[in-house]
Amino acid sequence: MDPLSWLEQRKADGLLRKLHPLQRQVGQPLAAVHSAAPLIDFSSNDYLALSHHPRVIESGVRYLKQYGAGAGAARLMSGDCDYHHELERAIAGYKGKASALLFGNGYMANSGMIPALVGRHDVIFSDRLNHASIVDGCKLSGATVVRFRHNDTEHLQELLQARRGTGRALIVVESLYSMDGDRAPLVAIVRLKKMFDCVLLVDEAHATGLFGQTGSGLVEEEGVTDDVELVMGTFGKGLGSYGAYVAADQVWIDYLLNRARSFIYSTALPPGVIGASLGALQVIREEPWLADRLKEKTRTFITCLSEQGFQLHSDSQIVPLMIGASDVAMGMAGALQDRGFHVTAVRPPTVPEHTARLRFSVTLHHTDDDLRRLAEAVGAVHSR
Repeated sequence: MDPLSWLEQRKADGLLRKLHPLQRQVGQPLAAVHSAAPLIDFSSNDYLALSHHPRVIESGVRYLKQYGAGAGAARLMSGDCDYHHELERAIAGYKGKASALLFGNGYMANSGMIPALVGRHDVIFSDRLNHASIVDGCKLSGATVVRFRHNDTEHLQELLQARRGTGRALIVVESLYSMDGDRAPLVAIVRLKKMFDCVLLVDEAHATGLFGQTGSGLVEEEGVTDDVELVMGTFGKGLGSYGAYVAADQVWIDYLLNRARSFIYSTALPPGVIGASLGALQVIREEPWLADRLKEKTRTFITCLSEQGFQLHSDSQIVPLMIGASDVAMGMAGALQDRGFHVTAVRPPTVPEHTARLRFSVTLHHTDDDLRRLAEAVGAVHSR
């Protein structure tokens, strides 16, 4: 199909994507470029509001002024700077691992790591709702890919028994799923990983900074840090900055440094980003109550929704409202924007067919009044 016909078909199906520029400034409300009316953002992953935290910004500016705007090269050329190692040491300690390696972003981490870990003689067992970066990394690897039903460890065990094979076997899951807001059964997955001699990769992108005694994530909260070979995560969500990492034993990090193409052939992260990420880690260590406050706000929002007749449950700050039809979800998102709320309608192929939804993301940018008014608005537009 030619590009024009393809685009026309996507539009007819209600699945055409477009960019909608927003004005986002520190200390100012969100606004659409075409309108000066303020919007309250319920689609951000800036869960702890650290992207606007004065100490995070100050740390980023300090590194920017001291080291310049960019690293200048890939790290295996001349772009390997002391501040990269500083952040890698910090994130490794935070995750309870011996070492860590930085990547440009989460997509680059997963799409580069997985093909480095397994190849055409190996097999990957991947949760059916894993992020697109994991799906693409699996495809690029050339390994046999076996998908198991979402969070269904009985199904995973059946597939492991039938298709484990003799090569390396990699199990890959997210600890917290970005579109459903639910948690992986990590303890049960670790048990199966040991039983069938697999390597386990856990994506903590949406859990980092939010769960566990130190805020490290759900791997820490579930007590399986020593049983997970590779823990991946991002700095661009709960930590408010940009970039990604994998934390693991030194042998895995050395292996990925030599094999992960998305690391080898990419310019290193710039100093300002490194400084902001280091600042965010310091804030998390010194202000652990931030995550508790976010949990309280999530409970408040779910209570407000229940008062509007919605019986929703979420294990996290991500609260999806299932709609089904993409056009209905889009219509509701538009109606909410007219009422001053920026809420994204998530449609296929990001989510499975017939499961379009409104994805509410609770953050520390929100006041309790924001949460109450949004719940009332959702009730109003849903009943139209």
